[in-house]
Amino acid sequence: MPGARRGGAAVYVVAAVAGGLVGLVGGGFRWCLARAEELRGSLLAHSAETGGPDWLIPVALTATGAAVACAIAQRVPLAAGSGIQDVEAVWRGERAPRSLWILPAKFAGGLIAMGSGLLLGREGPTVHMGAAIGAAAGRRSRMGDGDVTLLHTSLGGAGLAVAFTAPLAGILFVCEEVARTVRTRLVLTTLIGTATAVGIAQLLLGRGPDFRVPEVPVPSIALLPVFLLLGAATGVLGVAYNRVLLGLLEFCDRVERIGPVARAGVIGAVVGLLLGIDPLLAGGGDQLTGRLLLDGPPVVPVLAAYLAVRFVAGPLSYAAGTPGGLFAPLLALGAVWGALVHGLASPVLPGGSPGAVSFAIVGTAALFAAVVRAPVTGLVLIVEMTGAASLLVPLLTACFAATLTADRMGGPPVYETLRMRMPRT
Repeated sequence: MPGARRGGAAVYVVAAVAGGLVGLVGGGFRWCLARAEELRGSLLAHSAETGGPDWLIPVALTATGAAVACAIAQRVPLAAGSGIQDVEAVWRGERAPRSLWILPAKFAGGLIAMGSGLLLGREGPTVHMGAAIGAAAGRRSRMGDGDVTLLHTSLGGAGLAVAFTAPLAGILFVCEEVARTVRTRLVLTTLIGTATAVGIAQLLLGRGPDFRVPEVPVPSIALLPVFLLLGAATGVLGVAYNRVLLGLLEFCDRVERIGPVARAGVIGAVVGLLLGIDPLLAGGGDQLTGRLLLDGPPVVPVLAAYLAVRFVAGPLSYAAGTPGGLFAPLLALGAVWGALVHGLASPVLPGGSPGAVSFAIVGTAALFAAVVRAPVTGLVLIVEMTGAASLLVPLLTACFAATLTADRMGGPPVYETLRMRMPRT
C-alpha cells in the first residue's frame, strides 16, 4: 500500500460510518437477491405445470438475465466479475479505487445475473461495493491517499463479512488474502467497519449463521489421516478448477465473432437449460449446500453428477462477464465434493467415523483453501456459516493439506490469476 499517514483517529470514525452504509447496501443486496431467487423458483414451478416446451422458460430467463447483466457491466469499467482482484490491485498501488458508479452496476448487474440463475457468488458485488464506499468516504473526508486506500481495503472486507454474515472471516480476508500483512491500523479500521456493517445488515437479514447444521460430534484424532488425504485430494481438485476457469476465460476472449453481450446470452441459455433439468444444478449454490448440510446427501451417482456439472458451469458462468463472485458456488462445490468422498469411502472408513455432513463441511473449507489459497479465511468462514466449531481440528488438517498440495503443484491462487488478466488502466 502507498505510504499511509500515521496516527489520527478520524479514519476509525469514517470507517464506522461507512461500514454502516456497507451493511445497508450489502444487506439490501442480499435481501433483493433472496426475493429474486424466490421469483425464479416460482417461475420454474409454473413452467413445470404448464404444457408444451417448459424448458424454454428457464432458458429464456437466464439467457436474458445474463445478457442484460453483461450489458450493464460493459458500461462501467471493471464492473464485470468478482471485484476482489480489483481491491487487491488498489492495495498494491496498481490502480486507483473505483468511483461510486461501480455501486449501481454491481448491485443491478449482480442481482439480475444471480437472480436469473447463473452460478455466481454474492460476495463479489458486496466486496467491490464495500470497497468503493470506503474509498468515497475517505475522499469526502479529505483524507490522504494512504487512508483512502486503507478504507477501500477495510470496507471491502466488511462487504465480505456482510455477504456471509461472517465478521471474523471478513477481517481475516483483508489480512490474509488482500493485504497479506497484519498491521494495527489496518486491523483496527477493518474491525470497526466490519462491526457496524454486519450489525446494520443483521437488522435487515436477521441473526444467526447462514446454514442451520445439526450438532456435529468431535471426530476421533485417529481419523486425522483421513482428513489429511481428503485435503490433499481437494488440493488437486482446486488446481484443476482454477485451470478450467482460466481456460474458459481465455476461450471466450478468443471468440471475437460474438460480442460480449451475445456471448453472455449464449452462456445464460446453457445454464438455463441446466436450471430446467434440476434447479440445484444452477444458481449460487446456497440451496444445494443447505440441503447437503441439513438433510444429508443424495446417492453417490447424483452427487457425482452435481460435481461434474457445477465444476464446469461455475467457471462458465463467470466467463459470461457479468457482475458476480466465485465464493458461493465454490462453497457449494466443496460441500458436494466432501459428501461424495464420504459416499465413496464409507465402506472402508473405520467404525465411529463422522458422517457425510462432517465431510461436506470439511470439503467446503478445503476447496476454498485450495482455490483461493487463504486457508485460515476459508476455515473461519465455514465455521461462522455453519457453527461447526467441533470440526476445527479436521478443518485445520484438511486446509493445510489442500493448500500445500495446490502450492506444490504450482497452481497460482485464483485472484492472482484474475488480477494479472485485468486491463492495465
